[in-house]
Amino acid sequence: MKMKKTIEQLYEHKIIAIIRGVKLTQMASLADALLKGGICCMEVTFDNCSERGQQETLESIHILKRTFDSQVVLGAGTVLTEKQVCDAQNAGASFIISPNVSKEVITKTKELGMVSIPGAMTPSEVVAAHGFGADIVKLFPAGMFGVSYLKAVRGPLRHIPMMAVGGINPDNIAEFLEAGACGVGIGGNLVNLKYIKDDRYDLISAEAKRFSDAIKI
Repeated sequence: MKMKKTIEQLYEHKIIAIIRGVKLTQMASLADALLKGGICCMEVTFDNCSERGQQETLESIHILKRTFDSQVVLGAGTVLTEKQVCDAQNAGASFIISPNVSKEVITKTKELGMVSIPGAMTPSEVVAAHGFGADIVKLFPAGMFGVSYLKAVRGPLRHIPMMAVGGINPDNIAEFLEAGACGVGIGGNLVNLKYIKDDRYDLISAEAKRFSDAIKI
């Protein structure tokens, strides 16, 4: 039941803010700024460079869950192992995003009743991910190949929900959605680390609103 609700929320809101390289002490302010701009779906990516980095990822998810609860739809990103899937769920994540197609990660995600969104680039990878049980396939890097590539891949694979990630901005977001993407993931173009460093969360909110408004046109 929870998984169905999460999928419905992702489809409804369409935009996932990708949070990477943000300190624990900045998480609540960032999430609040995104919410003020109309974005409630957030992916906190695993820092796989160290064990401490991975632990801080889990702490970040926990902080956001504890602080905002049902106001946000939380997920973990850059998930590479089954253990990370389990840890992310325990921290409060309801969806799992990976940069690759891992049968083990997808299977564990589904076993735990979470939404699975693995990353793929080629039609073969998209089909494989779907076959392993993925709910949505992340087409990455979408921006590098453009809307025409999304259209080409979706041509024979319209039955597979795809999300566009990489290079999405307020000027092209509507094009990707019109081309058939069920949603988009946005990193640095939305979660601007300089704005966060300068404590300009008002600018984060303004950028979030630009994206939110762009999909309403």
